[in-house]
Amino acid sequence: MGSERFNVLREQVRGQVIEEDDAEYDAARLVYNGMINRRPAAVLRVSQVADVLAAVRFARGLGIEVAVRGGGHSAPGFGTVDGGLVLDFSARRGVRVDPAARLARVEPGATWADYNHATHAFGLASTGGIIGSTGVAGLTLGGGIGYLSRKYGLSCDNLASADVVLADGTFVTASDEENVDLFWALRGGSGNFGVVTSMEFRLHPVDMVHVGIMFFDASAGAAVGAAYREWIAAEPDEMGAFLGFHQGPPVPFLPEEWHGKPVAVIAGMWTGDLDAGPAHWQPMLDAGTVLGSFFAPMPYPALNIMFDGLSGVPGLQGYWKADFLRTLSEEALRTAVEYAPGIPSVHSANHFYPIDGAVQRVAPEATAFAYRDVDFAPVIAAQWPDPAENERNIAWVREYWSALHEFSEPGGYLNFQDADDQSRIEDTLGSNYARLAHLKAKYDPDNFFHVNQNIKPAAAAATPGSEAVPHENAAPPAAHPAEGAATS
Repeated sequence: MGSERFNVLREQVRGQVIEEDDAEYDAARLVYNGMINRRPAAVLRVSQVADVLAAVRFARGLGIEVAVRGGGHSAPGFGTVDGGLVLDFSARRGVRVDPAARLARVEPGATWADYNHATHAFGLASTGGIIGSTGVAGLTLGGGIGYLSRKYGLSCDNLASADVVLADGTFVTASDEENVDLFWALRGGSGNFGVVTSMEFRLHPVDMVHVGIMFFDASAGAAVGAAYREWIAAEPDEMGAFLGFHQGPPVPFLPEEWHGKPVAVIAGMWTGDLDAGPAHWQPMLDAGTVLGSFFAPMPYPALNIMFDGLSGVPGLQGYWKADFLRTLSEEALRTAVEYAPGIPSVHSANHFYPIDGAVQRVAPEATAFAYRDVDFAPVIAAQWPDPAENERNIAWVREYWSALHEFSEPGGYLNFQDADDQSRIEDTLGSNYARLAHLKAKYDPDNFFHVNQNIKPAAAAATPGSEAVPHENAAPPAAHPAEGAATS
């Protein structure tokens, strides 16, 4: 039996409304990051767009905060909120492919595993992340870096249109023909401008790919990284591969004595002619002593889920940081090698993603994603199972990021920033921030959608003391667990 105030919402929606007294509440309130222990007043499992329209109007009338959850992978836990209403799209995971037009229509709860499964049936794909359980919508709104970035651009570069419920509870479509300014803002401006209820993507011919994974001793990472930097720059756009530092995973092609030890890894895929794949990987095999390797033709979706058992595990403790690097400098590589022994667990990922090629052929002002003139996006995605290790592991991430940031650009990749990175939002959005702030004032003047890496509406941003969220019911961002917030 629900409370009276949410019974009003129940009468207006088809989806299930879950409150604290319901048996499903504890499961419904969780997100992937086990460090997040928030208690929303209610979770609405969205059934259709009409539910979203009703829920936004209801929350505004009641004066409560709203969080939007697609895949739920947000490290800061933006898919939930204390005392507010969560719009949970986990049941809305449909993907409809039009192979003739090479378009895919995607619901907001779909993951990249859902998306790739649907599109691969037609030999098609577009740029997604490297973990299959990541949500399509969240990754795209923050930019979207993946194996296909060099060939086909970011996820947001492949977005053709989006349906959006705005802060006033109205419904619009954004594309190159309709609400063009909103469409521009959605491609890199994150969830600041409304609730996206459907996305349409352009697709490209991608079927079987030649996968390569190579492990090296992390102590040789500076030399391996320098070789990687020169190799990836010389490779055609069909090569999509990242440099990483990990604990050696328990895979059969890495000797057991290296399991759990610091290793450097080159991983990715060649999307050109399969027979040409081995020759394109050879320069990296010659770059140092290879501890173990794996090469094989595979369906693209198989690569996309290959690391889900390591980095896509729900319930792990997690803390992330990100930057942009103009180049993979010797100083940056030495820093990565220095901090590699402290990698918290086999679930952690410290990657340097290449974002040259097609990413750089889009002008910085063409979408909200402004960093189009840098070659790499480093991310430190630390994850571990034991909450007792939180303080030590968070300290390692912060120390590593601080050392690496000395050689980085001011901003960082939005999708890998944590709750305490809010102060970096202007640097992260760079030359596009001012325009985004004005569009925020147009589409969400009260900052109703603020449970995110938040862009303040321009009018509020120009007001002295506007550091606080201007929405009258908004709470300041919760402190990170290392700074005193509750943990689970």
